Amino acid sequence: MFPILQLGPVALQLPGLFLLAGIWAGTWLIEREAPRRGIPGASLSSLVFYGLIAGVIGARLAYAMRYVSVYAQDPLSLLSLNLSTFAPAEGILVGLAVAFVVGQRRHLPFWASLDALAPSLAAFAVLVGLAHLSSGDAYGSPTSVPWAIELWGARRHPTQVYEILLAILTFAAVWRLRVIETFPGLLFLSWVGLAAASRLLLEGLRADSPLLFEGLRTPQLVSLVVLACTLAIVHRRARLARDDA
Repeated sequence: MFPILQLGPVALQLPGLFLLAGIWAGTWLIEREAPRRGIPGASLSSLVFYGLIAGVIGARLAYAMRYVSVYAQDPLSLLSLNLSTFAPAEGILVGLAVAFVVGQRRHLPFWASLDALAPSLAAFAVLVGLAHLSSGDAYGSPTSVPWAIELWGARRHPTQVYEILLAILTFAAVWRLRVIETFPGLLFLSWVGLAAASRLLLEGLRADSPLLFEGLRTPQLVSLVVLACTLAIVHRRARLARDDA
């Protein structure tokens, strides 16, 4: 059961409220950042809107496909607000695909658009950490460190707090780097690299992270691959920028 914020007759799940706040903060930052890069803020905001809608629908349908018999008996449960009945990975893929198609149709510059989105993504990550903290998800492994927290019957690493702190540091770095115009895409790639490095550190302390084999978890391997690819792309684009100078 997720913690509930009761506002009169309205009951709001705190994790969902934090995610909505993250979307609001991200949209506000897009409206501020896009014009700096010569991109209409409304066009980029609509791209994000369509991507979010498609991602939510894709995540719910992908989850429903795992339990077809259950949803066949109660189709209206597809409209449930339960955040645990989504498939995040599939939703992200669907959302990204739709956002890419919308961006291409509106002829938005690829790398400049991604740079404009980077501060929003970094801010959203902070609110995702708060959502995890409020729900108890993404919890840490048992530990005896002095700052351990009591959760799910054991003293654990406060990985949600680590996640929030790393996300804040990442946002601060991205915000500082946004004025550097070495080459288009640097800001977005910097965010991807920092986010992947943070995930690489965090996953080793989480108790709910799937193990690939002893000592390495699946999300860590994915983060390592993403980080390596990001560094390779940065190196290549930096070299191309020097050659064109």
